[in-house]
Amino acid sequence: MTGQFTPDPSQQPTGTPPGWTPPPSGDAWYPQGLTATATLPPPIIPAPARRAGRLRIGVAGLLAGALIGGGAGAGVVALTDGSGAATATPTAQSVVIQDPENATAVTAAAAKAAPSVVTVYVTSGSGSGSGSGVVLSEDGHVLTNDHVVTLDSATDSATVQVRTSDGTLYDATVVGTDPTSDLAVIRLQGADGLTPATFADSDEVQVGDLAVAIGAPLGLSDTVTDGIVSATNRAVATGSTQDDATVIDALQTDAAINPGNSGGALVDASGEVIGINTAIASVASGAPGSSSQSGSIGVGFAIPGNTAQRIADEIIATGSATHAVLGVSAQTAASTSGSEVGTGAEVVQVQPGGAAAAAGLQAGDVVTAVGDRAVTTSTELTAAVRSAAPGDDVALTVRRGGATTTVEVTLGSSAG
Repeated sequence: MTGQFTPDPSQQPTGTPPGWTPPPSGDAWYPQGLTATATLPPPIIPAPARRAGRLRIGVAGLLAGALIGGGAGAGVVALTDGSGAATATPTAQSVVIQDPENATAVTAAAAKAAPSVVTVYVTSGSGSGSGSGVVLSEDGHVLTNDHVVTLDSATDSATVQVRTSDGTLYDATVVGTDPTSDLAVIRLQGADGLTPATFADSDEVQVGDLAVAIGAPLGLSDTVTDGIVSATNRAVATGSTQDDATVIDALQTDAAINPGNSGGALVDASGEVIGINTAIASVASGAPGSSSQSGSIGVGFAIPGNTAQRIADEIIATGSATHAVLGVSAQTAASTSGSEVGTGAEVVQVQPGGAAAAAGLQAGDVVTAVGDRAVTTSTELTAAVRSAAPGDDVALTVRRGGATTTVEVTLGSSAG
């Protein structure tokens, strides 16, 4: 299966809470999501059950990107009109520098970027929700998450509306979606003179850099939170089932990101976009000191801006996007039998005629690095490959038997 990597089944949590679909396997990340027919949940989503003794990265379990915005499973605050129908009651609020001489870096960054961040409202027969988006063009192209505009994979068509930072409400149409990267582009009808966001080179982002998140958490438009870039090239897997699992080569931040921030901007000190906020972690239910409900705990993830821009440009041009693929199925290679410590990504199957086959990779090979980037799990291999573009040349460090060698691979291409 091109571009798909077989996860380690020993990483699966046990038990499925009522109303939840089983999460996909992944390296210690346990996504959370509702079935398409589930009713709109409370404003703060409970974390799924999880096997005791398998807590990683503190007591954090990854919530699917679907929990940050849009959709019946998005965990977005739904304000009601008393009749039970979900309604949106936003309040437009611009970020204005009142005292320039004493303005902080966060104030300046937010003032520059906030006009380019919008709130996205989505409604369908199966539910409604809201998320965020980033303006790409003056005439109304907006980048957001796939799970926002599709209501977390709802099967029926959805109505999309967008409110800009000045309070104007537009109807919008979906230009195209890319579930693999969890990105989508929509276009506002009749829009003109919008303020496009400025994108930084996300490859230049460093741990410790200022990070400012702007979006509509819990439906609260133009909300600004700040922190730092906690990690780069963080491989995380989100999704409510294995079929809709999305592996992200993410920027990690401790800037507060909550349900509704999804699709919004993560910007640097200059107010330039370095990432599109897409996923959060939550304290696992039943863990020491935890509760059944949780918001931000300082572990959030964003799709790097360079990747987001490439995907957005392809969607605008053709309605879809392409992705780099290696052409293998892989699983995490354990240090010892029964161990949960990964030592690489073991190739299980090589696709005939694919990039890996052309480079001479074989079943049983263990990939331990992509370029200078260490690989300890199959998820990390997936993320490293997806961070590249089709046709890129990459150097794989491969362990075969007792020997280690470097294999040059020209990555293939796959649509969607």
